[in-house]
Amino acid sequence: MFSTVSRSLSRHAVRSSCRQFSSSRPRLAETQPAEIKKLGVIGAGQMGLGIALVAARAAGVPVTVVDNSQKSLDKGLAFADKLLAKDVSKEKISQSDADTARARLTPTTKTDDLNDVDMVIEAVPEILDLKLKIFSDLAHICPSHAVLATNTSSISITRIAAATSKDPTDLSASSRVLSTHFMNPVPVQKGVEIITGLQTSPATLATALEFCKRMGKIPSLSADSPGFLANRILMPYINEAIIALETGVGDRDSIDAIMKNGTNVPMGPLQLADFIGLDTCLSIMEVLHSGLGDSKYRPAVRLRQMVDAGWLGKKSGKGFYEY
Repeated sequence: MFSTVSRSLSRHAVRSSCRQFSSSRPRLAETQPAEIKKLGVIGAGQMGLGIALVAARAAGVPVTVVDNSQKSLDKGLAFADKLLAKDVSKEKISQSDADTARARLTPTTKTDDLNDVDMVIEAVPEILDLKLKIFSDLAHICPSHAVLATNTSSISITRIAAATSKDPTDLSASSRVLSTHFMNPVPVQKGVEIITGLQTSPATLATALEFCKRMGKIPSLSADSPGFLANRILMPYINEAIIALETGVGDRDSIDAIMKNGTNVPMGPLQLADFIGLDTCLSIMEVLHSGLGDSKYRPAVRLRQMVDAGWLGKKSGKGFYEY
């Protein structure tokens, strides 16, 4: 009898566990996405402007671009002008289309100007406290229907969503939070990683998926786990290449050449690390290491040393290569 009860309890536990697991991701069945008529983007760096430009050009929506630095806004818009001019010169778009897309970008230093958007995408550096502050503010600034998205590549979406309210049972804002993790450079890369938190509603997920498709992107779904999908796979690959360099398994050129010529990737792992930014690589590896508690995610010693030296890759002029 005891074994019968035990088996029954075990079956009940398995069913309960399966129900809990299946409910951890919003269900999309019969969920209608809302239409995004106006977008907000926070951060005028390469990622933020890339997202804003693709939304303006491909999705055809007006975009309010927010940054606390007018200098960053000017630099970002100059970057957008350069990209549009390049596309015109290659006859990918007409000058008229380029002018129309550019006219849809509205720069501002005031976050309060996001009070009329249907969706906002935050694309600031991977600093937890900064992101938590932004989402706490967005919960009060943006309309009650607006999707609140982060472009984070490693920080927990559940934790970011929780910052929208001091009351964890109040899901009015946290249910509208998720991650739309675009790949760099945004105008070129088709992939976008969609990550939901525990609080994310099916309507929020459906709306984000539909808008990313309007932007011409191909979305992939990931659970809210350290590194998500892309960086859970990519960053250990880069980190291992750095370990191979620091331990003398191969030199820089040999490491990059064998991966380019042997696996047909467009650039080797060390060059790719330079383009991503070695400080960003280190930050993500630290999140993986602390979040998963596995020594295989321990950042390479050389990676930490180069960040300490200020050799951050392409953006600083020096990394594994000179720029």
